[in-house]
Amino acid sequence: MPTVASSDQTPIHYRVVGDGPRNVLLVHGWMVSGAVFDDLLEKLDTTGLRLVIPDLRGSGKSGAPAGGYTLEQHVRDVLAVADHAGLKRFTVVGHSMGGQLAQWIAAQESSRVEGLVLLCTVPASGMQLPPEAVGLFRTSANDREKQKTILGLACKQLPEAALERLLKDAGAVAKGSIEGSFDAWTGGGFEAKLASITAPTLVVATDDPFLPPAFLREKVANPIKGARLAYLPGPGHYPAVERPLETAALLTSFLAGLGR
Repeated sequence: MPTVASSDQTPIHYRVVGDGPRNVLLVHGWMVSGAVFDDLLEKLDTTGLRLVIPDLRGSGKSGAPAGGYTLEQHVRDVLAVADHAGLKRFTVVGHSMGGQLAQWIAAQESSRVEGLVLLCTVPASGMQLPPEAVGLFRTSANDREKQKTILGLACKQLPEAALERLLKDAGAVAKGSIEGSFDAWTGGGFEAKLASITAPTLVVATDDPFLPPAFLREKVANPIKGARLAYLPGPGHYPAVERPLETAALLTSFLAGLGR
């Protein structure tokens, strides 16, 4: 399994599925690892695709340093993976906080990013949560009950077996990541970069109680030139886990529309 040293020498682990020629970089969000895309991969026709799936620092099989859990450093980590995997041109798919990272990458690396898919993404401007949610989220490291509560609030159609897999994954995420990455994604603060995004962009909205379609249209789709919003009714914040077949269909359709 490939690993690359990031800019501060933190080892970042990633997986590769398929052999291309189209490259797709899948970027996960807070409180999980790249394993969050496993159900999606089972439903996705990978013919002609090369999927690169990193574990962000502090999660999965990547290193868990004391610090560096900023959006900027996460972007450096993901781009280190992209370079190591030889991705000259790629589509980037980001979920939740990973959607923020995907937006940053698409703005910074516009000559390399040929498509952008944002699944229930946090806006570039960040996100204010009620004080009780902040307290719950930020103190949830290694706390199964708190993490189960968070997933219960966020999800609408999560099968029991999938909940157990997410809880197992979340339970292994480092405390530094839970706290530092939470501060990073809620803070945001890079909305000025969105004007630099040139890639065709699909924003996927669901019945996510935290990120409803109207909010995503205003905060994400409208500021990105030419972005389109697709509404998938039913699931909550984790469509790739709650409704992997429909999410795979949306992704496949988007990739087909890019042509060659």
